Amino acid sequence: MRGKILLIGFGPGADVHLTFRARDAIAESQVVIGYSTYIKLIEELLDGKEVHRKGMSEELDRVHLAYDLARAGRVVALVSSGDAGVYGMAGPTLEVLAERGWRGEDDPEVEVEVVPGVTAVNAVASLVGAPLTHDFCTISLSDLLTPWPVIERRVRAAAEGDFVVALYNPQSRRRDWQLAATRDLLLAHRRPTTPVAIVKSAYRDRQHVVLTELAQMCEHEVGMLTTILVGNSNTYVAAGKMITPRGYTNKYDLATTELKPGQKPLRSLVLDDEGRPV
Repeated sequence: MRGKILLIGFGPGADVHLTFRARDAIAESQVVIGYSTYIKLIEELLDGKEVHRKGMSEELDRVHLAYDLARAGRVVALVSSGDAGVYGMAGPTLEVLAERGWRGEDDPEVEVEVVPGVTAVNAVASLVGAPLTHDFCTISLSDLLTPWPVIERRVRAAAEGDFVVALYNPQSRRRDWQLAATRDLLLAHRRPTTPVAIVKSAYRDRQHVVLTELAQMCEHEVGMLTTILVGNSNTYVAAGKMITPRGYTNKYDLATTELKPGQKPLRSLVLDDEGRPV
């Protein structure tokens, strides 16, 4: 019998944010493998299943175990919070399987399905308003697998490009200086009053939400369960919500919905000689 690996992203952790396919995939599985914290979040769905709880830094062990079990004909779920393809288990799984000779869709022994989920950046954004309405990027500040100079270069490029920046894995007990270094890199291109959202455990029991400013970003409690959103040069806070404009005010009067003089519907934004909207 052909085995199967289901790479499941189960979202922020609240049952209501588990997709229909993720729920069905968990039900379909015979074996569930995951970081012990992840298993705890979905344990009510795991009755009667073989469960393997793994610790931090044991990601590759999870993958090899899942592949061995799948090659034996089992249906195995490898679970991640958020989305399995965003700092989750999809990447290392496909890397290891390729190294071990897995042949993709043509492999006679093991089928693999990636089941998408609501990732942390979406969950955090929904709690604080509409900060991701325009271009944004995500950067992990963990240098356990990525050299810090590479992370630093990416932060600098995002700051120069005026992206809204989502910071994953911002700080831990051992990594206690990278967040301040990141703040300083961003301050070189952003005003100190740039809005920042700091959200811990989005949609979980200990959810905590803070809206602050870039200059004060490091004055708040931040850990591995925290995701941080740093606004771009146009992001602002109104009615307690963080908003990044899409650019409608460049073309329209928001009160009347009328086009501004010189602009045309469904056409590129018209700029003046200095590169500003007319």
